[in-house]
Amino acid sequence: MTKYLVTGATGQLGQLVLNALSEKKILNSDIAVLVRRADAAAELKSKGYDVRMGDYSDADKLAAAFAGIERLLLISGSEVGERLPQHFNVIAGAKEAGVKYIVYTSLLKATSSKIGLAPEHVGTEEAITGSGLDYTFLRNGWYAENYLMALPQILELGQHFGAAGDAKFAPATRADLAEAAAVVLTGEGHEGKTYELAGDYSFTYADYADTIAELSGKQIAYVDMPEAAFKDALTGAGLPEPLAALLSNADAVAAEGWLFDDSKTLSRLIGHPTTPIKEVLQAAMAN
Repeated sequence: MTKYLVTGATGQLGQLVLNALSEKKILNSDIAVLVRRADAAAELKSKGYDVRMGDYSDADKLAAAFAGIERLLLISGSEVGERLPQHFNVIAGAKEAGVKYIVYTSLLKATSSKIGLAPEHVGTEEAITGSGLDYTFLRNGWYAENYLMALPQILELGQHFGAAGDAKFAPATRADLAEAAAVVLTGEGHEGKTYELAGDYSFTYADYADTIAELSGKQIAYVDMPEAAFKDALTGAGLPEPLAALLSNADAVAAEGWLFDDSKTLSRLIGHPTTPIKEVLQAAMAN
């Protein structure tokens, strides 16, 4: 039987990938998971997964952790600014261990995007391409769940702040993107391909505010701001300065289309329409 490995298996996307693999009738015993913490390892082991201890930053342990693995899903690390060396460690470990195929979760339109996260993804893609391993790049757009972070404040203030003007966004839920990862990891004919993955349904921030207003019965307005002012507002709300800079920059450059794609590649991969933002909001507001 083919042996799969999912990195970042305890993260939000990783857990959903494991669920999607289960729905595809892949046995837990055929799925290895890379974890850092002993408590997480115990829980996953109790579910029948082949638990491998390892850390993106610990190059020496990764090759051993990848022993016997044929197909590996590299979920991009969460430490912005540290991801390139971490990903290089994973790629080197995979090659040393004899992994044949690697699937990597990249960023929508990575090679041309002006979003601040793009360079680390481009560097990782280049390293994978140069490794000699078979690969597929899943260029994931923004998670739909990202837009929920400010929902309580939006409902309280009756205003949604941003710096995107009338830019279009086409996010997808983590569950839809996880399903695509499971399809590609276990499927055939995806080698050497790059998939731009976004939701089927797009919206502007004004549309988003209108949807919240419709669902809540409250008046909600979108307030557009210059990038610098939006960054200051985010830091004032308690976000760390680097994250505030990243988010305000992403808004400002979104007008050029970096968070929008209408190819419907994602829905074709998973075989059904993606989840609309209205459904995501309905679920969040029901809790």
